[in-house]
Amino acid sequence: MNVYTSDRIRNVVLLGHGGSGKTTLTEAMAYLAGITNRMGNVTDGNTISDYDKEEIKRKFSIGGSVVPVEWNKVKVNILDTPGYFDFVGEVEQAVSVADAAIILVNGKDGIQVGTEKAWNLCEERNLPRMFFVTGMDNDDVSYRTIVEQLQELYGKKVAPIHMPIRENGKFVGYVSIVKQSGRKFVNKDDKVECPVPDYLEEYLETYHESLMESVAETSEEFMDRYFGGEEFSDKEIAAALATNIRDCSIVPVSMGASINLHGVSNLLDDIVEMFPNPTQRTVNGINQKTNEIFEANYDFQKIKTAYVWKTIADPFIGKYSFIKVNSGVLKADDTLYDVQKESDVRLGKLYVMTGNKSQEVSELFAGDIGALAKLGDVNTGDSLAPKATPIAYPKAILSTPYTAKRYRAVKKGDEDKVASSLSKLGAEDTTFKIVLDAANRQSLIYGIGEQQLEIIKSKLKERYKVDIELMEPKVAFRETIRKKSDVEGKYKKQTGGHGQYGHVKMRFEPSEDQTKAYEFEIEVVGGAVPKNYYPAVEKGLNEAVAKGPLAAYPVVGVKAVLYDGSYHPVDSSEQAFKTATHMAFKDGFLKAGPVLLEPIISLKVKVKDKFTGDVMGDLNKRRGRVLGMNPDHKGNTIIEADVPQKEMDGYGTVLRSMTGGQGEFSYEFARYEQAPADVQEKEIKARADELAEGSDD
Repeated sequence: MNVYTSDRIRNVVLLGHGGSGKTTLTEAMAYLAGITNRMGNVTDGNTISDYDKEEIKRKFSIGGSVVPVEWNKVKVNILDTPGYFDFVGEVEQAVSVADAAIILVNGKDGIQVGTEKAWNLCEERNLPRMFFVTGMDNDDVSYRTIVEQLQELYGKKVAPIHMPIRENGKFVGYVSIVKQSGRKFVNKDDKVECPVPDYLEEYLETYHESLMESVAETSEEFMDRYFGGEEFSDKEIAAALATNIRDCSIVPVSMGASINLHGVSNLLDDIVEMFPNPTQRTVNGINQKTNEIFEANYDFQKIKTAYVWKTIADPFIGKYSFIKVNSGVLKADDTLYDVQKESDVRLGKLYVMTGNKSQEVSELFAGDIGALAKLGDVNTGDSLAPKATPIAYPKAILSTPYTAKRYRAVKKGDEDKVASSLSKLGAEDTTFKIVLDAANRQSLIYGIGEQQLEIIKSKLKERYKVDIELMEPKVAFRETIRKKSDVEGKYKKQTGGHGQYGHVKMRFEPSEDQTKAYEFEIEVVGGAVPKNYYPAVEKGLNEAVAKGPLAAYPVVGVKAVLYDGSYHPVDSSEQAFKTATHMAFKDGFLKAGPVLLEPIISLKVKVKDKFTGDVMGDLNKRRGRVLGMNPDHKGNTIIEADVPQKEMDGYGTVLRSMTGGQGEFSYEFARYEQAPADVQEKEIKARADELAEGSDD
């Protein structure tokens, strides 16, 4: 592939609901640009961008991919992204390096949750965008209805630039609203001029007038000419539209049928003419030496800097670090500095990736997207810059994973291999986290949703030949007491030689601090227990609270007072006093009103107002206490509630089902509370069964 200067690059991310046609559109663009000699399709599993075995098997996108196409002497880096919400991290990564977005709307299905999420993502990042209505070859599609729905949602800045021509219900051509002329499709995406059908004249006039008003608003001169009745030239309109799109004051709507290539060349033309090149966008980093802002702004004349936005670590194709060049011109064999790792990095060869196929290039200009192979410890989110000017760029904002599963290797002895393989998958998918929960002796994986975790399990088996079992996570219960007790523990053992003797009298009661396991006080008088055995008593306590007498959970909030006891001048030892303390603790704990405490989380759920009742009802079933409901003035309600963590397994899947995918949630640990009697009873029995089977792992 040729080397392109910054002004001849377009970085465009494809967004939209699952099934809206992003991968098919990518395939059509690649075919028209001459990258392929035949169009692949998702059903056959032979598309450029869905190359992973899991994608081919499941017939939907899981990871984001880059497909660069050359069109009218411009390089268009197409960033194809998944539409399913479990893989939102891939979308967010791609959006972080895009300079514009195309939001696809399936003509048959209309506006869906994924459409709205894509819009919100662009709004948050002030990303120029346009809509592309797919599936126009379907006779039932009403383009005009979709345009009206989009305008109702997002206002008059949504402006169609094409309208479909239909004959006998069939999609045969289009009308350009800018040029006010018609075209019919012939042979793939070739076109011939045709009259504007009578039934479109009224809409053409309305849409054209609306566009001209927007063009006029770009300058005082244009405004004067518009009110003076002057016509604008096609070039003036195109330039004004590009300005409006760049500042997000206009969002064009186009349409086509990717499978037939109809409308795809128009879309490529619009990308080249209307979307900004990288130099028209901004990007800033921080010089780690001086703490000053570095305005990179994709200027090829500045120092060489780049940001690693994605990693693939496939055992079959190797490790590639995807970069966006933020300034300067990168060349093969350059040496830069990994600002986060504080280490030198020799770049070696430069590549552009087309799906999973790499092609070597000699250099990459600022604003371009490429890849580097085998960069060792370089990870997603790292910044590359000269060592003398270590510029760090902000990492992409990614969704936090809240769905957790416990896992263990199916085959004994595979634990190390599982850990190593999960680490490699974690380098690729940064919304997937591995957490070792030592307190509960469990290994957890967190993801955006359960489907993501199932696919990780499947990838482990396919790529790395190791199998794991996914289970409901153990909940970190705690044990404490509600009353007082006064007990003694005496350990006496005669063994022929020296015996063992330890004797303690202790009081136990609730402490005021449940963040600590215990408080230890000594009230011994007269040397009943010699001072040199006090540390042994505390050690015994420290060991005893690790696994409480009730259900072998850690103990919190206990005050222990050693007030008396006795010793033997020959047979007493540290071990004997530790054992006596163990005995006293177990007896005293069980006599002091022992209870189980369960973790409570503070939950926030954002849902459309119409789903509030369903969500509240579900939270009540989960023993949740709703603390507040606040509107966000965008048609959503934010529900705040305290919910026992035990009741949260699978919540993400249920919330999506209840809200059609529109609900979002987040949570954080709040505190421990006493569990209800029925919950305690079940948990104590289940825990006893676990321990009897030796499955406490």
